[in-house]
Amino acid sequence: MSHTPSIRPSILHLPQGDWPTVLDCLCARFPAIPRETWLERMNSGKVTDGAGNPLGPAHPYREALRVHYYREVKGERAIPFEEQVLHVDEHLVVADKPHFLPVMPAGEYVEETLQARLTRRLGNPHLVPLHRIDRHTAGLVLFSANPASRNIYHALFRDREIHKRYEAIAPALPGLDFPLLRETRLAKGEPFFRMQEVAGEPNSRTRLEVLEKHGDLWRYDLSPITGKQHQLRVHLAALGAPICNDGFYPELTDKGGPDDYQRPLKLLARSLDFIDPISGQARRFDSRLRLDW
Repeated sequence: MSHTPSIRPSILHLPQGDWPTVLDCLCARFPAIPRETWLERMNSGKVTDGAGNPLGPAHPYREALRVHYYREVKGERAIPFEEQVLHVDEHLVVADKPHFLPVMPAGEYVEETLQARLTRRLGNPHLVPLHRIDRHTAGLVLFSANPASRNIYHALFRDREIHKRYEAIAPALPGLDFPLLRETRLAKGEPFFRMQEVAGEPNSRTRLEVLEKHGDLWRYDLSPITGKQHQLRVHLAALGAPICNDGFYPELTDKGGPDDYQRPLKLLARSLDFIDPISGQARRFDSRLRLDW
């Protein structure tokens, strides 16, 4: 049997139908995945029932059967940067994510993700990120290490009771007065993975300050009050200071080719502050990474 991936499996409760086998049902449910791929997964033990028992190609279909399966990407590209574990306790894990590494499995990344790497390193299959940052952004990510307390810590982000601070290097904005508050409405743009500012009631808010000036570039302190996709990148670009090496804003220059590791996005998730909902103590975590000019 081949190596089982370190990430948690995907879960599917089989829909109503008249398929003879689980395999036939999976092929119908996921038409983009070849039958040969499902056969490979089954033959290597990567498709099981809810109790962990392997499901083979001849296993009979049953409506609502709970099926666990592991996704794989053949020839997954290694990302040559290491994460740093900053804190581990019974409930939480805090790590510094390098640029280019995704937080969770998506698209062409499964094993080369922060979640999979930490699961392997710490031997905890229950690790789940409590929030996400873009693949191109570096810095702090907070993980739940304990399913029993996960919802308590999730509520910090849902109820905006955690203070997140970011740092960015972008062109100078000498014509504006800082600190300032950027409040706009963000909506999906084109292509689908980009966001744009549109008319209407604001749904995104960011406080911006200037930390350091270095000729035509400034180091900005960014405090997102809301957590919309690409919020900080869109807000700075709209002010006339797109973050250095941003291939998405204000114009799409990233055509999906290989990453240019010499040109990381100059955006860092720098600190997290919150009152611990279990201990009642104030907690703060700071990134050990630094954006260079």
